Amino acid sequence: MAPANTLSSEPVWFITGCSTGFGRELALAVLDKGWRAVVTARQPDSLAEFATRYGERALVLELDVTQRGQIDRAVERTLQQFGRIDVLVNNAGYGYLSAIEEGGDQDVRDMFEVNFFGVAETIKAVLPAMRKQHAGHIVNITSVGGLIGNPGSGYYAATKFAVEGLSEALAAETADLGIKVTAVEPGPFRTDWAGRSLKQTKTPIDTYAEISGKRRASISANSGKQPGDPARAAQAIIAVVQSPNPPGHLILGRDGLTRVKAKLDTLHAEIDAWEATTVGADFPA
Repeated sequence: MAPANTLSSEPVWFITGCSTGFGRELALAVLDKGWRAVVTARQPDSLAEFATRYGERALVLELDVTQRGQIDRAVERTLQQFGRIDVLVNNAGYGYLSAIEEGGDQDVRDMFEVNFFGVAETIKAVLPAMRKQHAGHIVNITSVGGLIGNPGSGYYAATKFAVEGLSEALAAETADLGIKVTAVEPGPFRTDWAGRSLKQTKTPIDTYAEISGKRRASISANSGKQPGDPARAAQAIIAVVQSPNPPGHLILGRDGLTRVKAKLDTLHAEIDAWEATTVGADFPA
């Protein structure tokens, strides 16, 4: 029997990317409940209000998830101060818009370092403590773009598809260790994702102007007008972590839900239509 996923009565949340958006709202929500939170960002000066407002319950740390040394130091400091890590939220990440042909090699690799390898390295740094306490919950913020590849954001989707696969494998590996894993897939939310944080191709190609180019422009124009509320998303994530049977996947927002359901309908239809060809690829019985 798997150990119970029993979190501390005053759980410790370790959250990456807290300067804006989901990370900031989640840190505020956790601390407002009287819990403890490790609030991290590449520029910790942007988090000064947390220490002032919440005192020793908020541990503010510098953390660039592309630097394994910083990750290890942040985890060590957390364990020194709080003695445990109950919930890890891998939230740090950013978007990059580009048609596949337009993508800059270094731009794409830099994004993978943050969105995928940063997630993997932080998980690896936290797992020993969670295994020792036989309890924990790892929440990976992916995206509806981790389930659906759209024109103009293929490389971003690739990073999030990768985190989805990592999350599913990790969930199977830790199921008997008392450690839960949830991939959270937000649709459009009013965060900085489509604003200050967004990066775009430096070498647009005219041929793609009516395909990926139009979608890039639409995403930028819609910044600040998205239907999703980050504060409500934070409460949804807390509800999942508190659940005795948390989901492996949590889609956030009506827009994202509609898109994912449409993708699943299309996928089911294709699988059914090509079933004979699929099973015909085996050696004859």
